[in-house]
Amino acid sequence: MDWIPPELREDRGEIDAAREHRLPTLVDVADVKGDLHTHTSWTDGRDPLADMARRAKAKGYAYLAVTDHSPGLGMTNGLSAERIAARIAEAAKLNAELAPFRIIVGTEVDIRANGKLDYPDEILARFDVVSASVHSSFAQSREQMTARITGAMRHPFVTALSHPTGRLLEKREPYAVDLDAVIAAAIETGTWIEVNGGPERLDLPDTWIRKAVDRGATVVVDSDAHAMEELEWMELGIATARRGWATAASVANTRPLDAMLASRKRRP
Repeated sequence: MDWIPPELREDRGEIDAAREHRLPTLVDVADVKGDLHTHTSWTDGRDPLADMARRAKAKGYAYLAVTDHSPGLGMTNGLSAERIAARIAEAAKLNAELAPFRIIVGTEVDIRANGKLDYPDEILARFDVVSASVHSSFAQSREQMTARITGAMRHPFVTALSHPTGRLLEKREPYAVDLDAVIAAAIETGTWIEVNGGPERLDLPDTWIRKAVDRGATVVVDSDAHAMEELEWMELGIATARRGWATAASVANTRPLDAMLASRKRRP
């Protein structure tokens, strides 16, 4: 019988898997090459882009995606087209300074109540990584929310679905959504499903991570950091992914930069 990692000791088939030598080699923090969901003082983060990038490089990351908010969620000071251009220019300047480390220009774009994304396609095309997420109209029916989310996942510019259940631990229950349908859409479209390491989120939950990876979906483990020290929340995300039986092969941001970018869904 093989040794069972502590994260798997939940009476979910791990004993039989250990007896039959079928336990996975779980993803580890050391496998992570970069963080693909972070925020800066351009929107609702505390620290400047340069400081976030330097901290990520000091952690040994090869890349950092800065995914500041779209403007629809007014309280986050979302980026207009003009401010996006300025941030792209700042990232290019820092990339020249910090090479081979790479700042990836991204966005966390709101999925509006009607299922539309909060940026038009000509804006979305400027980003290397697009994380789509729900921040409003949480009381929609299960059918409405599922259609809203899976429709966004079918958008060709959407790379990942962020914090898929919308839960805030001890503060807000998950919204009603058919996660089986979300996983099916992820597999169909090549959209990654986030495991958000924020301590209030830990979302996707571990039981659903296992279902996702068992069915062949790719997850992406992120910190959702809004300050330099919150980059350490990656460890919480990885711990959650391990509870979900995730391997390095099933996690997008364990891949080197070029391989990670090449594994995104195809764009028009």
